Amino acid sequence: LTFLAAWAQLALGAPALGAGVERRDVFVPPVLYPHAGTVWNKGERHNVTWDTSHAPVNITNRRGRILLRKDDLTTPLVLAADFDILKGRTEVTVPWVIPGSDYSLVLFGDSGNFSPQFTIKGPAV
Repeated sequence: LTFLAAWAQLALGAPALGAGVERRDVFVPPVLYPHAGTVWNKGERHNVTWDTSHAPVNITNRRGRILLRKDDLTTPLVLAADFDILKGRTEVTVPWVIPGSDYSLVLFGDSGNFSPQFTIKGPAV
């Protein structure tokens, strides 16, 4: 706000910008599974789990999404979407991808959090 706009706001008794807006917290739950050393096989179903024990009262976005990450690149593969981040788990199906030991998951709610790297095995694509 410029000085003149701020003065006018005070003089007219207008509420300040952001007044009445509920404060929301960013929730970054640590991924518990998969963990380092985990091996998944293509086509299997697994429960991805994360710790919700320190969830704040007002979360910016409770709707979750899980994407697959290979090495340092997040792929467009959505493994799960539109689940409640406070449930602490959701089931995914291991996609048919190139086998490797440099996969991780990105858990999105109101922020993104990476799992440790793990391995996906199976026949070459």
